[in-house]
Amino acid sequence: MKILHEFVPTRKFLRLAEETKDLVDGWNVTDSAAGVPAPSGTAVSCVLKAKYPDKIVIPIFILHYKGPVEVGGLALAADVIGLDGLALTMGDIPKYGEAIKMLKSSEEAREFLSTTVRLKNLKLGCLLSARRSVEDTIARARGAWDFICFMRLEDKSFPILEQVAKECKRLNKPIYSYFLVGTPKIAEIVKMIGWPTTTTMDHVEEYAAKLEDLVDGIIATCAGDPEGDKELLGKLQKFRKQ
Repeated sequence: MKILHEFVPTRKFLRLAEETKDLVDGWNVTDSAAGVPAPSGTAVSCVLKAKYPDKIVIPIFILHYKGPVEVGGLALAADVIGLDGLALTMGDIPKYGEAIKMLKSSEEAREFLSTTVRLKNLKLGCLLSARRSVEDTIARARGAWDFICFMRLEDKSFPILEQVAKECKRLNKPIYSYFLVGTPKIAEIVKMIGWPTTTTMDHVEEYAAKLEDLVDGIIATCAGDPEGDKELLGKLQKFRKQ
């Protein structure tokens, strides 16, 4: 099982990557989370891939912030650099200005990148939410996606992940699950973003064991608690399998 770290870019992103590189198989890079300007997820990912070519690097690619020309340009840069994928999503509404809706869905963006921009090697993935029905979630996973990211994993949504993962295995599509661990430091952040936590730090290894042989990897995060992230990644080392 691959261990990816949800990587939130700051001005010090190179230092932060150096601190976690030995604990992870790669990074899932956020893209101006919550609509607040931050170093571009795709640009940061290209730098990380150039510096750490053996790591998996998959940025989130939020369409609400981008018109078609920028969508195509950033995706082409990711293709040329050799990123391991882009996870397309409409994403958060921007804090400043208006949401861009020229590409009205992740599926429309995928078709634009595939047929008009004509990417050569870059894999495109989608984010699946456990808030939808199992039938809808599986139907979307069956679309022309190269990989899947499953959001909002908790005890209640675990049976949904099991069914989606089974279908992804049948389709030969990699599936990664977000793995949000709650700590006292992030209680307010978790309340703000409205995501359930997957588990607590005391039960990380117990919960991760349930995901072995079910998913191809997990996206581990303590959502803004750097010390918590390091503790979490340390607990996950025994689950890293090449």
